[in-house]
Amino acid sequence: MDVMDTIKDQIESNGILLYMKGTPQAPQCGFSGKTVQSLMACGERFAFVNILENPEVREKLKEYSNWPTFPQLYVKGELVGGCDIVLEMYESGELKTLVQDAAKSSAES
Repeated sequence: MDVMDTIKDQIESNGILLYMKGTPQAPQCGFSGKTVQSLMACGERFAFVNILENPEVREKLKEYSNWPTFPQLYVKGELVGGCDIVLEMYESGELKTLVQDAAKSSAES
């Protein structure tokens, strides 16, 4: 399986997926840390990929998503965006609704 197939599989297999620098318990950049805090505050489980441990995924994901920066949040197979977008959505309450709906959909499948 090539890297693009791996990325596609990761995104399709996880209702809520965050590509980030580090881990939720130990983010390796401030943007990843803020994004994780927003997601955790929504109260649902999410998957993550530490792009620092996956340099091939890190490079190819930019091409796959046409989004140059990290973190990148995917919900139900769609790119939501990076830190700024996630924070805006969190502050408006939109992120919690989106994440809870995705978690509910995943639990029903």
